[in-house]
This record gives sequence, structure tokens and C-alpha cells, in this order.
Amino acid sequence: MKKLLLAFSFLLLAFSSFSQQIKRFNPDTIRTIVIDSAVNIRSHHLNAQDFIDAVLADTGFYKAFRNMKKYSFIAENRIYTYNKNNKVDGKIYRKIKHSDIGGKHITEYLVKKDSGNLYKSNGKYQLYTVEMFDYIFGNAYNSDFAEGPSLDGKGGKNESYKDKLKTLIFRPGHKVTGIPFISSKSEIFSKDMQEYYFYQFARGKYLDTIPVYRFRVVRKPSIADNDVVIKEMNTIFDARTFKILGRYVDMKYSNWIFSFDVQMNIELGEFDGELLPTKITYQGNWDVPLHKTERASFLIVHKDYKKE
Repeated sequence: MKKLLLAFSFLLLAFSSFSQQIKRFNPDTIRTIVIDSAVNIRSHHLNAQDFIDAVLADTGFYKAFRNMKKYSFIAENRIYTYNKNNKVDGKIYRKIKHSDIGGKHITEYLVKKDSGNLYKSNGKYQLYTVEMFDYIFGNAYNSDFAEGPSLDGKGGKNESYKDKLKTLIFRPGHKVTGIPFISSKSEIFSKDMQEYYFYQFARGKYLDTIPVYRFRVVRKPSIADNDVVIKEMNTIFDARTFKILGRYVDMKYSNWIFSFDVQMNIELGEFDGELLPTKITYQGNWDVPLHKTERASFLIVHKDYKKE
């Protein structure tokens, strides 16, 4: 149970480029999406249900990470940890060349710098958050991104906490069983949960040239914090193809067992007709009993994708 709570808290990785609620250093200085005023897009014959159906049906984020196995690329990872006063007390920087040579994955560290309070005496990371970063994003070629069962979150007792974590990250809006108090609250498009949210549409540009729609799901001001888990979710659609290019999630919850306040952003780009991850940002706090409060932020950039 403890591992599940820890994993769920990390899963709430957050799109820091959209939120400044956590007053600390923001590692994300790359602005990629510029949204126009919230204009009416009914002339495009779209409505809220069109966007909801697309979000629930999407598996593009998960497939994008699987697609990385076909490419060589450069990854730049910046990780910051914080003390109770939100001052940086640990830094990790990695510049890594990932290559696929003869079907074998090769990792070459071009730059590797650590400083501050990062490791335990046994050599493991101080923060479980950083461990989960390595699991989800540090090794794009591991078996957890191989072909396998669908990410429907319905694995029950036989579904590992990591599978639940993947579902919550890559398929938000689906119900994930087995997480105390909040499983049904992640199902934000259910009839019971829809009354808690506003749906808003806007147009904009991604990377200055790609026309996009933003579908924003935001908690109504009259709704109490703990009546929902997801405070806000923005999904960015390519207006030409309706493919999902990005998603921002802001999640917050607190009870007597655990609490978290995190934001996460994942952005994709198209290479050779396939979507691949280009930027991941996260910042947040989480706390569980008998465990040190964790405060961290990440900026992960992938670039120079090439097929070998």
C-alpha cells in the first residue's frame, strides 16, 4: 500500500509551464504553446463531447514513449530537489545520447553532474520521486514500455502499482481501482464528476506554426478542494489532425493518510509521421506518514531524433 501511495503521488507529475502555484525555482524556460483568447469554436462543429471522447480514447502518449525505441536521440534531464523552505538542496544534470545500434540500445553519458543532498548512505536516491523519475522517464527502452495489456486501469489486485501509475500518467480521466479515497475521483468525465468542472475551448499555436485547440477542464470555484483530485487538465490538439500533442495536469489532494500538490506537462512532436516525447516538466510536493516530505521539479528535453 505504501508503494502505491508513493507511486500515485509521483504520477501526478505536473506541467510547470502552466502553473506557478508552487513558489520555487521553475526549471522550465521553454515556451512552446501560445493560446489566443478563449474564442468560440462552434463554427468548427466541435463540442465538449468530441474532446472528451478523444481524450478517453487516446493512447498516443503511451505509444509515443514506446516509439522512442526506434530512434537515436539526445536527452537533457534537469532535476532539482528542495528543502522545507523551498530552497534548492540537490541538483542532477544529465545529457545522454541514446542510440539503437543493431537492435541494441546504447546509452552514452555526454555530461553527468550531481550536487547537494541527493543520495542515502547505501547509494540510493534520497527521494522516492527521483526513483520514479528514473523508472518512468530515465529508461525509455525498458520492458515497461513494450507491447502489452491495454492501459485501462482495471487490472484489480493483479495490477501492479506501476501499472496504475502508468494509467494515471498516460490516460488521465480513466478510473483506476485500488487507490484509497480517490480512485473514482480520477474519472473526471463520469456523470458524477462532470458537474464539478467547467469545459473551455481556445485556439492557439504550438511551436509558433502548428494550429492547435486547447481543451481545458477546470474545477468550478464552488467545489471544495478534496471533492476532486484533478484541479485542472489542459489537452492540446493539433487542429489539422486532432492528434493530441500535449497535456497539462494540476492535481491536489489532502487527507489524514497522504497529501500531494503537483503539476505536470508532457509535450509531443511528430517525426517521420510518429509522435515522440519532446518535453516533460514536473514540480510538486507530496507527503505520506513515516516518510520525509518530498519536493522536486524536473525538466526533461528530448531532441535530435534520428532513425539508425
